[in-house]
Amino acid sequence: MRHLKSYFAAIMLASTCTVASSAQEALRSAYFLEGYNYRHELNPAFAPERNYVSFPVLGNLSLGFNSNVGLSTFLYPMNGELATFMHPDVSASEFLGKLRNVNHIQQELDLTILSFGFRGFGGYNAFSLGVRENIGMSLPKDLFTFMKLGQDGPTSHYNFKNIGINANAMAEVAFGHSRQILPQLRVGAKLKFLLGVGDANIRISDMDVTLGDEKWSVRADGEMDICAGDGLKVPTYAESGKHYDNPDDANLIDWDGLDYDKFGLSGFGAAIDLGATYQLHPDLEISASVLDLGFVSWSNAVHAKTGTTTWEFDGFKDVAIDKNSPNYETNKFDQQLENLGNDLEDAVEFHRLSDGGSRTSGIGATITVGAAYTAPFYRGLKGGLLFTQRIDGLHSWTEGRISANLIPVSFFDLSVNYALSTFGSSLGWIINIHPKGFNLFVGSDFTFYKVTPQFVPVNNLNANVQFGINFTFGSKSKKDALKPLLPSW
Repeated sequence: MRHLKSYFAAIMLASTCTVASSAQEALRSAYFLEGYNYRHELNPAFAPERNYVSFPVLGNLSLGFNSNVGLSTFLYPMNGELATFMHPDVSASEFLGKLRNVNHIQQELDLTILSFGFRGFGGYNAFSLGVRENIGMSLPKDLFTFMKLGQDGPTSHYNFKNIGINANAMAEVAFGHSRQILPQLRVGAKLKFLLGVGDANIRISDMDVTLGDEKWSVRADGEMDICAGDGLKVPTYAESGKHYDNPDDANLIDWDGLDYDKFGLSGFGAAIDLGATYQLHPDLEISASVLDLGFVSWSNAVHAKTGTTTWEFDGFKDVAIDKNSPNYETNKFDQQLENLGNDLEDAVEFHRLSDGGSRTSGIGATITVGAAYTAPFYRGLKGGLLFTQRIDGLHSWTEGRISANLIPVSFFDLSVNYALSTFGSSLGWIINIHPKGFNLFVGSDFTFYKVTPQFVPVNNLNANVQFGINFTFGSKSKKDALKPLLPSW
């Protein structure tokens, strides 16, 4: 059983480390700042105050991650070094007490390679070329209980449901347009063309593990899909020449033989963003958007499922003690123990059912609803409420954010905000400098400020930083030019 526990632990820690170098979408902290050029990525009805063109690659660069558990949940200081939660000196009660019933880890990348926007054709137009990538994991608490405790008594039973790991990467070309159709109403839409680079989706809907003094049994029900162009090779045991005893194991995926030797596209798709703003009152604006309504059709897809039989172990048989025994090498205890570990791992391995097929997947949609109130006594102060709902199956999340937005002069604005979400609470901020001809911004939706002496964040694993340099041209829109920044006195 040690083999299986180590197998899950390795996956978990590797995934956690991967998330720690991730990136994130457009900055929600800047949703209510009209001087922020990338507001149209949050709501296509928004129009930047000037025409702009991004600095290549550095126009909108963001790095970050989200989780409803902390990195300190999995790493513990031991004698001046960091140990994992599997260390025997880390108590089960301490570790398990930090977990949620469902533990989420989310990571997104939205890197703008080139973007520009300009007024024309009766409204504002935006173009962008970028890459996007996301990783999402949904891991039940029972999985970690099994990893930490194993057999804890005469009989231990574990049931894991809805384990999900999803990752994809794609390039995006987007065209957007917004316009004023009524004095109070502005609408916008953005059409996106998606070029899929890779996609992986692992789903274990149900897994049952029973550990007893007389018998162990494991049953798993899961599926896996992987797509990554013609360069992806996912061999089976039979194809790679790996040893197997059971003929049914011939199509087991050989992870040691996994190879990706040639970059190429594996999918094509499209999506649309829709948005609107409405001036309910001279001082009150409401807005709403739906982002990423779309799909990607993937080719060269590998589809696999877990085995259909329940794995059982009822003890070691005919253990050889005498080195002179003719079956010593096969039946000695160390060899039987190793065989047990291999068999158990096979019980939760995936059998490849098809190779080179096709499938279609959604990309996950995001709904935003916002309300902004401009202070009548000082037009440079704006309060904001923003609700965001990500709809993506097991990887869905919800966030509410309240913000104070200050515009002391026409070329400088900033925001400080606080959010409560599926991932916990967070402090956000942005500083945006945008005189005529130039724009520089830096900000964060998630700022961690409490760390261990080893610089491990104490609270939930939430942090990001976003940076951008853009060049602006043309005059401000009439709406912005007419809006006074200072009180009328």
